[in-house]
Amino acid sequence: MRGGGLSFMRILAKLHIWLGWIVAIPLLLWTVSGIVMVAKPMAEVRGDTLRKNAEVRPIPAGWLAPQLIEGEDRPVELRTRIQGNSAVTSAIYADGKVERYFARSGQAVPQIDVAAARTIVAMEIEGGDRIDSVRFFEEDNPPSDLRRPIPVWQVVLTDGTHVYVGRDSGEIEAIRTRWWRMFDAMRTMHNMDFETRAGANNLMLMVFAALTLLMTAMGAVLLFRRKHAPVAPAPSAHAESAPE
Repeated sequence: MRGGGLSFMRILAKLHIWLGWIVAIPLLLWTVSGIVMVAKPMAEVRGDTLRKNAEVRPIPAGWLAPQLIEGEDRPVELRTRIQGNSAVTSAIYADGKVERYFARSGQAVPQIDVAAARTIVAMEIEGGDRIDSVRFFEEDNPPSDLRRPIPVWQVVLTDGTHVYVGRDSGEIEAIRTRWWRMFDAMRTMHNMDFETRAGANNLMLMVFAALTLLMTAMGAVLLFRRKHAPVAPAPSAHAESAPE
């Protein structure tokens, strides 16, 4: 019985070693990516610290233009805020479409062009006047570091920061610093989601997590068994000395 127990423990030890080799790389990736992901505060990673503290201005007195809530194709949400020097209402429809109107008159606000995108970034982002390039992306071809199906202007600053201005919303939709792109790569490795790069609910992660848990459980059993294994008696002095 004892020999069978020792044989089982030897097999368990070999399986533990082989599992260790299998999950070694994922464990290394999880550790390195985790360290990088917590190296900076999330506000700095998202670029929130680059946003200028704009003065909070109240909306002028007066009712919203009534034509915005009339007709068959009515928005499901209305947002009114000060953009530039005007009160602008963003009408958001059920299909995600966004239209902007001057809140007082109800007239449509022109879509954001390249000049307007540059002005918005210069006004709202620290260092936003140091622009390297500007490029427009349609909603069916979003940038790799935005991954949102909306029409946007990508304003690239000289320090490598990408600022995305919505063509229809007139707002800064996202800020992607160089560190954010590093964070995104580390998050992809950490979650092992190489398709959507957004979630942790994927088969690869669950398989390696289960193997890691199994390896840890095997190690605990081996450690417990070794701790309680009987200690072989030390050889006596008489047995050590050989007759001359």
